[in-house]
Amino acid sequence: MSTKGHLTGIETFFDKDEVIVTKTCLKGSITYANRTFLRISEYDENEIIGRQHNLIRHPDMPRCVFKLLWARLQAQHEIFAYVVNRSKLGNHYWVLAHVTPSLNSERKVVGFHSSRRVPERAPLEGTIIPLYHDLRQREQQEADPKRGVEASSDMLQAIIQNKGVSYDQFIFSL
Repeated sequence: MSTKGHLTGIETFFDKDEVIVTKTCLKGSITYANRTFLRISEYDENEIIGRQHNLIRHPDMPRCVFKLLWARLQAQHEIFAYVVNRSKLGNHYWVLAHVTPSLNSERKVVGFHSSRRVPERAPLEGTIIPLYHDLRQREQQEADPKRGVEASSDMLQAIIQNKGVSYDQFIFSL
């Protein structure tokens, strides 16, 4: 794990039967957080409601994954993604996130809903952690952060294309 910012290097775990749930508005501000989220993120409800969800973004998380996430959500598609988050105290925790747009009765996107479960350790350690390390390295090779995200996005797409599958198929094959 990175040493940038306040990080402890301590991984926090939650039970495989638990689900972390948050909801956000269109701009990414948290409008709802369940008790599991509050416990694992180490935030109180009054500290998190109204704050940007990226408050828990871990610096080792490749930005290209969030670029893909937002592109899918803007197109009104769901996405599954492995994510490492940072807690208030600097611990980290891994999740397999399922993020969906929340639609009103006119099918207009009014926010986003995310449910996160405990990921299986084998694909996490054997594929995701090394992949994310390589993607972050690629992002950091560029002086311009936007170009870094583009380069790592291209890298991720090439990996998936070389496997001959879609992003969803890649994630579900792990």
